[in-house]
Amino acid sequence: MSAADDAAAHGAPLTTRRRGTQPRAACSAAEARDSGAAVADFALVAGILTLVFACVLQLALVMHVRNTAIDCAGAGARYAALADLGTADGVARTRSLLARSLGSGYSRDVTGRYVSVHGVRTVEIRVTVPLPVLGLLGPPGVQTLTGHAVADSP
Repeated sequence: MSAADDAAAHGAPLTTRRRGTQPRAACSAAEARDSGAAVADFALVAGILTLVFACVLQLALVMHVRNTAIDCAGAGARYAALADLGTADGVARTRSLLARSLGSGYSRDVTGRYVSVHGVRTVEIRVTVPLPVLGLLGPPGVQTLTGHAVADSP
């Protein structure tokens, strides 16, 4: 006969307890001091975890801005490389693409020129954009990115 059956047979009340727990009176003083520590631990870890998440998100935004600006410069260079167009057309196209994709603050400093790369006449579109430090805000003129395309002969 089990202890619960024996207690029921003698009229003692049955008490149920979760496995592995002790009654409150059996807790030591050290365990009593630690009660509520999980809340403080969670608050500390949640703050650090939120900061790490925000940093990773900002790094992703920096990479997005950089890749988008390079793509816009390349598209402008390919547009300017067409036979009947020039670098001014490529600069205008790049400014339009940057303004639509990143905002007008990113399309201010765009230049175009013809360069020779290994003896081949090439269009170079150079874009200087801010480095986004807090959201899209940041110091201007930090990143200088270029796009190239082989120029068609006129």
